[in-house]
Amino acid sequence: MMRPVWVFDLDNTLHNASAHVFPHINRSMTAYLQQHLGLDEQAASDLRVDYWQRYGATLSGMVKHHGTNPHDFLWQTHQFPELPDMVLRDPRLRHALKKLPGRKLLFSNAPQHYARAVLQLLRVDDLFDDVFAIEHARYRPKPQLQGFVRLLQKHRLNPARCVMVEDCVKNLQAAKRLGMRTVWVDATPRQPAYVDVKIRDVLALPRAMSRLI
Repeated sequence: MMRPVWVFDLDNTLHNASAHVFPHINRSMTAYLQQHLGLDEQAASDLRVDYWQRYGATLSGMVKHHGTNPHDFLWQTHQFPELPDMVLRDPRLRHALKKLPGRKLLFSNAPQHYARAVLQLLRVDDLFDDVFAIEHARYRPKPQLQGFVRLLQKHRLNPARCVMVEDCVKNLQAAKRLGMRTVWVDATPRQPAYVDVKIRDVLALPRAMSRLI
């Protein structure tokens, strides 16, 4: 059997972003909406959440409804001088990833400068052949299919060879539609039909490998 291509999400898949990273990103995006749309903090926060729920990323709503420059938005909302203190690194991650045969790609809705910085802080950046960030998807975030298709085209991949590893189940549903195998990183008991394997955290992935390849 041909070696698989592992396609990993970043935040809350390879590391726990909920503890420190996501609160900073949320505050930064809320501040951006306040400044550029003239909203108070609560209205800006509500709109940020609304756009994220409707489009998969706050950025998409800002571009669609306000003509926001996506590069400017991503750069201003992902500046974190304290990032080394915000990223929670588990030293076992590198060992787990090295056990997986085949190529490894990162596919993130985050901007490239942030995604690469986090991989370096996790000390696994050298294990990935590519960082496919939202810029490379032409600002069409997961779960929109356009980004998936661009990733597959860039690397000339057969989706049947790919294993998508994600914490967001909607993104896995899109991956499954394209023919990828799917791994959901989540602690809840449910498992939708389009999820092939469910694990509590990415460290369990080597043990689940026999169910995927």
